[in-house]
Amino acid sequence: MAIINTPNGFTLDTSGQRYVVDPITRIEGHMRIETNIDSDNIIRNAVSTGTMWRGLEVILKGRDPRDAWAFVQRICGVCTGTHALTSVRAVEDAVGIDIPENANSIRNIMQLSLQIHDHLVHFYHLHALDWVNPINAMKADPKATSALQQKISPHHPMSSPGYFRDVQTRVRKFLESGQLGPFKNGYWTNPAYKLPPEADLMALTHYLEALDFQKEIMTTRTIFGGKDTHPNWLVGGVPCAINIDGDLAAGAPINMERLNYVQGVVDRTITFIDNVYIPDILAIGSFYKTWLYGGGISGKSVLAYGDIPDKANDYSASNLMMPQGAIINGDLTKVHPIDLRDPEEIQEFAPHSWYKYEDDSKGLHPWDGTTVPNYDLGPNFKGTKTNIINLDENARYSWVKAPRWKGHAMEVGPLARYVVGYVQGHEEWTEQIKFVLKTLDLPVEALFSTLGRTAARAMEAQWAAHKQKYFLEKLIRTIKNGDSSTANMEKVDPKTWPSEIKGVGFSEAPRGALGHWIKIKNTRIDNYQCVVPSTWNASPRDNEGNIGAFEASLMNTKVERPEEPVEILRNIHSFDPCMACSTHVMSEEGEEIVSVKVR
Repeated sequence: MAIINTPNGFTLDTSGQRYVVDPITRIEGHMRIETNIDSDNIIRNAVSTGTMWRGLEVILKGRDPRDAWAFVQRICGVCTGTHALTSVRAVEDAVGIDIPENANSIRNIMQLSLQIHDHLVHFYHLHALDWVNPINAMKADPKATSALQQKISPHHPMSSPGYFRDVQTRVRKFLESGQLGPFKNGYWTNPAYKLPPEADLMALTHYLEALDFQKEIMTTRTIFGGKDTHPNWLVGGVPCAINIDGDLAAGAPINMERLNYVQGVVDRTITFIDNVYIPDILAIGSFYKTWLYGGGISGKSVLAYGDIPDKANDYSASNLMMPQGAIINGDLTKVHPIDLRDPEEIQEFAPHSWYKYEDDSKGLHPWDGTTVPNYDLGPNFKGTKTNIINLDENARYSWVKAPRWKGHAMEVGPLARYVVGYVQGHEEWTEQIKFVLKTLDLPVEALFSTLGRTAARAMEAQWAAHKQKYFLEKLIRTIKNGDSSTANMEKVDPKTWPSEIKGVGFSEAPRGALGHWIKIKNTRIDNYQCVVPSTWNASPRDNEGNIGAFEASLMNTKVERPEEPVEILRNIHSFDPCMACSTHVMSEEGEEIVSVKVR
């Protein structure tokens, strides 16, 4: 028996049966979870492994900093634009470039569009099937489903018994065909599913509605960025020109017709979130109240960098509409300020990661970070290097590093943002939290849970949709007042730069705090490091033995059937992992540097 007490308040016990979930599906990238489960079906130890290497820092070295956004945006096919935004901010910070007010508004609209799109897709198409049983939905009475829909969201027009009957018939034919698609390999007989058939049918119907609607949200980024999933960005502003009365055929990308189109998308997004997303979260949460205290935060320590600057070029906490700060050990009486330039605050450790440091006992601030692969499993893992049975968490076990804020393992993401905002008295967010807690008749402590994490993402989508409208109206006012500028190119020419400069760009990606640190020497990238949200949340143990947020969320969770890991998926999916971000690799000549095969 091996029992370890971690500094961040968890007792790990490796004596139980080891269960492996590999790969974790319905996420971006590749991930493995190993747990030790005792005879009472309680998880007593958890090991989170990122099973792919992100090597973009390597291929950025020596390149033009103004092009970095185009490379880092390819880190992921989901949270793309937020990497580009963070990159151009890092270069602008290093060079000292101010952007026009219109560029700030357009960047915020695009960033908020990504938040909304990502949150909707995450809940309905990646996370909902952890709570919703599509097989059980076939038992539902469409008339009763209609009554439930009209009770929880009377303004949603698609709520007739005939509508739900048609959806039920459509899905039944799909299931009976044997082509189960996204519903294949589900644990549909597991008692961990609690919804009655009518709620399952309603949620399944909204799964299909969201699948259809999400493609409309992305048109906003196509209009301002020229394309999606990887829109265009620009150091110094945004690449789209504005001519309010112009003809698209005459080469003016943004005119009044395009702005009116975006306004329509924003309005329909607000309606969908208010009438579908929020009611679904409340309805599902009411059936899973026993889960409101599972999947807690790693030591109840959360971190938010803040984002959505109201005024251009001011990244101070007071100007950021998304809050900034850190909360340590669940102390809701104090929000600590953060400084992304301070080497004593943020450091990345790698004693349990497949990376090589000169000194594993020390962490590195991202400006001084290195990305040198070191695929060493240690002597005590079971299996082979290409067919792992059990990893050894006392050795190296992940392609994810272990970032720490002043030595603390932190959770980042919508829940972290909402906790920080709640403590700071963020008026709009506090009202949302109070509404959800009152509706479900729960205390504020229920936020620190898997469902709290899921609810925070829905609340943020609602908030972001309204803030999109705010910045679109601001953009139109500024243009009508005679200012149509979208870029400032004064300092973009590298000939004007000092020989050595460095900068940091930050944002709040859909999954949490995102930072890019850049060093520029003789106009070329000398070092580039990304610390992404899933690096924070998926981090392995550090030098002190602290476990990361993914591992912490699984601790002490009861599972109905260990061989059917519904509860593990619920906890992990609530973070919306993006392992592609946190952990592709090629040389400058396009050759493969390292190959890691995971079965």
